[in-house]
Amino acid sequence: MYNEFWIFGYGSLCWSPNFEYLDRTVGCIKGFKRRFWQNNTVQRGTIDKAETWGVAFKVKGDAALKYLGVRECLLGGYITTTGEFHPKEGGSPLKVLVYVATQKSQHWAGKAPTKDIALQIANAQGVNGHNVEYLLRLAEFMRTEAPEVRDRHLFELESIVVQLLGQYSEENSHLMECQGDKTLKEERAYKISCAAS
Repeated sequence: MYNEFWIFGYGSLCWSPNFEYLDRTVGCIKGFKRRFWQNNTVQRGTIDKAETWGVAFKVKGDAALKYLGVRECLLGGYITTTGEFHPKEGGSPLKVLVYVATQKSQHWAGKAPTKDIALQIANAQGVNGHNVEYLLRLAEFMRTEAPEVRDRHLFELESIVVQLLGQYSEENSHLMECQGDKTLKEERAYKISCAAS
């Protein structure tokens, strides 16, 4: 049995960890940058000199590790490393496990023009849902949990994808309805305009 430890999530783990945890805190790790440079529908990220915001989960036991070993490593193509997490609310840094993408991953797509990445996001769907939902939920997490942080790559992709969704015909309108009664286009256009002002 493992002692208590922390796991850092910077993608869908922020809103859908799917494992039990003892505590949760928002903050960042340094030395990593979030990028959409993988061709899969799980989280995306790449090692770089920067900071990445997300959530650290305090867990105990090996259930979360087993689950994430499948979700992140086996299916997602990520490697496990450690990082130093800095809680948003202050306090001492925490040592965390973090799952990162590398060029050795079978899903690695590498750097591409932002518009090309946005087009791929707008058209990608897998067993975990539509990739548009992943992007928009992540942008929403950042606006809600870390509104003082500007993740330029993330928000630029969001803006382009929302524009692309506006260009889809009625036959593709299911892409616009991932968020309940409001369409994605209405909700995201409003939030993007609010964030810009």
